Amino acid sequence: MKFIHTADWHLGKIVHGIYMTENQNYMLHRFLQILEEEKPDAIIIAGDLYDRSVPPTEAVELLNDILFKINIDMNIPVIAISGNHDSAERLSFASPWLKHNQLYIQGKLDEKIEPIHVKGVNFYCVPFAEPGVVRQLHSDESIHSHQDAMKSIIGNIEQTINVNEPNVLIGHAFVLGGQSSDSERVLSVGGSGCVTSDLFAPFSYTALGHLHSPDAIKHDTVFYSGSLLKYSFSEANQKKSVNVIDMKEDGSFTVKKRDLVPKQDMREITGYFEELMDKSFYEKQKLDDFLKVTLLDQGTILDPIGKLRQVYPNVLHLERKWDQSDLKNRDRLAVQKGENKTELQLFESFYKQMTEREFDDKKEAIMVEVISSVKKEADL
Repeated sequence: MKFIHTADWHLGKIVHGIYMTENQNYMLHRFLQILEEEKPDAIIIAGDLYDRSVPPTEAVELLNDILFKINIDMNIPVIAISGNHDSAERLSFASPWLKHNQLYIQGKLDEKIEPIHVKGVNFYCVPFAEPGVVRQLHSDESIHSHQDAMKSIIGNIEQTINVNEPNVLIGHAFVLGGQSSDSERVLSVGGSGCVTSDLFAPFSYTALGHLHSPDAIKHDTVFYSGSLLKYSFSEANQKKSVNVIDMKEDGSFTVKKRDLVPKQDMREITGYFEELMDKSFYEKQKLDDFLKVTLLDQGTILDPIGKLRQVYPNVLHLERKWDQSDLKNRDRLAVQKGENKTELQLFESFYKQMTEREFDDKKEAIMVEVISSVKKEADL
């Protein structure tokens, strides 16, 4: 059978003050086109359908519209779980009768997880749950971390799992060693939020959500699909996609990625202000993309973001390369004793350490004049 693995839609997401709903709507309709082309037997959504527990009305309407098109119009079974951003209770609403049309939304973790059977494959839904919830649910006081919790959950599943059939786990977790980004919410302080990939050994395929890169880990059977869109500039170089899985009766499978191309990309550009404002440069750019701009200029520029937005309307973040470099150097600046250095040598050392720029002859001449002037005033 063929199923598609997606996750981390984060409907209702705000990025740098911009609602992403319009772009999410565009991308989800692109997703519908992929479904029409691939004709899968099921869709898996591995958590974080919404960006927060009380989503805006537009996000709720968008999810309702997309799930209706997939499940009713296209008659494709949907299996979804809640993530750490979702409200488990809200997603669980009406789930008992939605199952009659093969729309399975598992908001809350069950004590005993029964598989969902679709065309010979057993899907086990493990929605996100804090270790304390699992500890109480399983009456096990030894559960203190997400590793403990997942180990207990999978241990319970193993008691009844049919190892002679393909088994798929759908979860929302941070696998140890996975590549994270700035837009993901930390599950727990320290390492207690991580789980190890070996826990998922009983399953033919593990479909995970939470990490936003589709290449977050390299594993033979454990996969992230990545997020629907780029939600931070740390994801600027990622290529978003969904996983298309063709699974055989013995549990072996192949994975194909289908790219999700956004209406407006999120990317970074770097250059001097005059260069970026030059028509010969910007006419080659997609001007309505969401941008992080890094300026290389050293001097003062009056209202740079205002001027840049006249050409690039969606500049979301602006920084100066030298400002960032200078800040880092201030943090690690070591105090030099300098008993055997002249005032000019001390300043030259200070300047290079603070700015990472050359102290050329012109700058030296200015400082010689300044130091000489200060000394004359001190002698008066």
